[in-house]
Amino acid sequence: MIIHKHQIIIVGAGIAGLAAALEAAQAGSDVAVVSKVFPTHSHSVAAQGGTAAALGNMEEDSWEWHFYDTAKGSDFLGDQDAQALFCKEAIEAAYFLEHIGVPFSRTEDGHILQRHFGGHYSNFGKGPPVRRACLAADRIGQAILYTLFGQCLHFKVKFYNEFLITHILLQDEGCSGVMGWDIIHGGMHAFQGKLTLLATGGCSRLFKITTNSAINTGDGMGMVLESGLPLEDIEFIQFHPTGLYPWGFLISEGVRGEGGYLINQEGERFMRIYAPERMELAPRDVVCRAIQSEIEAGRGIGGKPYVHLDITHLPDELIKEKLPQIREMAIKFAGIDPKRQPIPVAPTAHYSMGGIPINIDCEVLADGKKKIVPRLFAAGECACVSIHGANRLGTNSTMECVVFGRRAGRRMAKIAGRLNFLPLPEAKIKEGLDEIDSLLNRSAKLPLAEIRERLQEGMTKNCGILRDKSSLKAQVELIQDLKAAYREIGLKGIPREYNLALQEAMELKHMLNLSGAIVQSALARKESRGAHYRIDFPNRDEEGWLRHTLVFMEGEKYKLEYKPVVITRFEPEERRF
Repeated sequence: MIIHKHQIIIVGAGIAGLAAALEAAQAGSDVAVVSKVFPTHSHSVAAQGGTAAALGNMEEDSWEWHFYDTAKGSDFLGDQDAQALFCKEAIEAAYFLEHIGVPFSRTEDGHILQRHFGGHYSNFGKGPPVRRACLAADRIGQAILYTLFGQCLHFKVKFYNEFLITHILLQDEGCSGVMGWDIIHGGMHAFQGKLTLLATGGCSRLFKITTNSAINTGDGMGMVLESGLPLEDIEFIQFHPTGLYPWGFLISEGVRGEGGYLINQEGERFMRIYAPERMELAPRDVVCRAIQSEIEAGRGIGGKPYVHLDITHLPDELIKEKLPQIREMAIKFAGIDPKRQPIPVAPTAHYSMGGIPINIDCEVLADGKKKIVPRLFAAGECACVSIHGANRLGTNSTMECVVFGRRAGRRMAKIAGRLNFLPLPEAKIKEGLDEIDSLLNRSAKLPLAEIRERLQEGMTKNCGILRDKSSLKAQVELIQDLKAAYREIGLKGIPREYNLALQEAMELKHMLNLSGAIVQSALARKESRGAHYRIDFPNRDEEGWLRHTLVFMEGEKYKLEYKPVVITRFEPEERRF
């Protein structure tokens, strides 16, 4: 096994990983980024509408208004100390991005252009919508990711591309690195670091229809669970209201921010019923359930499971200038010109609000509360510092990656110099190697694809937008059956070079473990809050459930614990839109 040794090992080359790498490299640390794909193919590249910062370039705005919107958008399950810090630092982070060369769209006087997004209002929610989403046409993820990657190359960050990280190397003294499979050449490698950051992205590939790319299989979260560490609030999975039907490709909230209407079979702007004040700019969980309700009431277009997103009334110049990628997707995939025909859209799995519990310096919490795992960090969608609570406010995700990626990079650079390398844990490495060898030398009895598809279909049906006890219990049983089936897979006879079957097998293991954690957490939470909607418990329950879920995996079983929500300024209130 080949060993690579660097002061700081970062797993994942999305916005969070690259922001951390750049911050640490600028401070003089020896940084390596290990990625499952070439960095510019990371899923961050798919972000479209904008990134949040209360710059006030279009009208008056403040970080405190952003803080209130984030707290209310989270259905008051977010930790308000972390939310306040995030909203303050987002402003400086936006200017940092501008200064390193992110090609933002501009106002006539040269400032960063900002647009409306759902859930962003003025005057602590009492005023009109405020333009807070900093945009680069409809390609903000690509603009940020490409710029960060170029800067990382400039500062000599070492990249190991197309390595599938399979195991975290933990011991009593802390994390000594990770080990993973060389996808191109075959063979296991160890990446030894004084400090390790997990920035492995989300897990929405657990569902059949999703905005997420094929790589978002929850690897980091799955490895953490397998290591005996907890996940926090993992039952909260956001479905984006507008995925291009039937594929689920993201149709940015920026389309509604620029004035797009949601229309049902009757030609009605049905958001008048569900959010009469905010209409299409209500938070995502509200809009998502509204669309699903229209579909289930038979008011989908032509009786099918989608509605229309109509921008035919918008100026052609606006569409071409501010929504060029959306226009291109509609033409290429749906065969329609959105200036002349409405876009078919339906809810699609999009984002994980929960993840690996961390503190504000991105240190992983061993008990999910205060005790840290020495030398192990996490940032981005795989992590949970609890900004998003039960529902993420649009455009907060990319900015979270920048703010907390940079915080992780600064913290790691600060302490790396005074640490020695831990020895690699031989027993852990042997365990990992034995698992890979067993897969490679075992004959297949069941196909991988069949297990994965049954899991995705079950998660969509039983643990999707609308949940209840019977559907969640059915999913528990299905996952148990699929875990048993997983033990019957094998990869004997497949060449080691470009062995994508091994990649899919390891991803599927994490998907199964993570799905179990999501379903058990959802089954236990007997209320509806944000993206978690229980038909059998349709109301929010402050007395019983204003608390964070912590889920641990012990063998094949899951153990649940809870911790209080941090409320510093905004007491929970009814969400009206």
